[in-house]
Amino acid sequence: MPYIPSEIIEQARQIDLLTYLKNYEPFELVEISRDTYTTKSHDSLKISNGLWYWFTNGIGGKSAIDYLIKVRNFSFTNAVQTVMGNIKIQSPIIYEQKEKNYDKKLKMPVKSHNNDRAINYLLSRGIDKEIIKFCIENNLIYQEEKTNNVVFIGYNKNKVPSYAFCRATNKERFMREATGSNKKYSFRINAEKESNIVHLFESSIDLLSFATLLNFKNKNWREENLLSLAGIYSSKYDVEKSKLPSSLINFLEENHNVNEIYLHLDNDLAGRNASNFFQQALNKKYKIVDMIIPLGKDVNEYLCLIKGIKKNKKDRIK
Repeated sequence: MPYIPSEIIEQARQIDLLTYLKNYEPFELVEISRDTYTTKSHDSLKISNGLWYWFTNGIGGKSAIDYLIKVRNFSFTNAVQTVMGNIKIQSPIIYEQKEKNYDKKLKMPVKSHNNDRAINYLLSRGIDKEIIKFCIENNLIYQEEKTNNVVFIGYNKNKVPSYAFCRATNKERFMREATGSNKKYSFRINAEKESNIVHLFESSIDLLSFATLLNFKNKNWREENLLSLAGIYSSKYDVEKSKLPSSLINFLEENHNVNEIYLHLDNDLAGRNASNFFQQALNKKYKIVDMIIPLGKDVNEYLCLIKGIKKNKKDRIK
């Protein structure tokens, strides 16, 4: 492996993915909304708020190097050489993505007159009917009128809807956050009584799957704080620069009694990296328990294996 000086590696790491693509692969970049992008090759990869996240594989990062390694399967050396080679030919124009302004009102998807498609979809993922009914009755999920997507809702401390995530209930590979969604208030279910524990999940489906697993073991899932992180971000090479999800930061600020955090993250490289980061970042103040999934890639896949449900490729998407 050729030697690359540390200062060259650091320089290459400073180039974020949006800057890299705009300067050197503009044909690959697709703007899907104001200051949010995807790529032609991977429509479930989203670039926003200075970061990128590939929902299909649960992989995220910030730099172009992260992208070239994790998505394009470059070696670390080739990724650095590619970025620096482009910089040598043409100095990049830096495109900084500002923090999103969440003052904008959440635009909630229009409700359907029934929730049949949403219910059937969640049942097909192994979620207990009792849990689905609870979420519908408490306005945590519903079915979108035009698309029949299932919508997961998050509320702020004043019980006002502040976040909505939509995902397809058919064979389409589709998911999105509603306009004006604030990740600080991602989908969650609070414990009926005060609890000093919070369980963390990468997705709403995993959260509901864990509640179902508790039901399966005759345990009361309503005694637990369950929080979806709406995706995760961890960087294999920049752990010190990684940031805790705003949804977790907000939850801990609102619940000072919580002193134990249980991690239910994916059993893949991104999930393991994120778990390691959470443990490093939080172990001085909280007891961190890494609940590694016994079988499968994620909590829902584990649930489906237990129930004998065969998941298709689309169902693996977060």
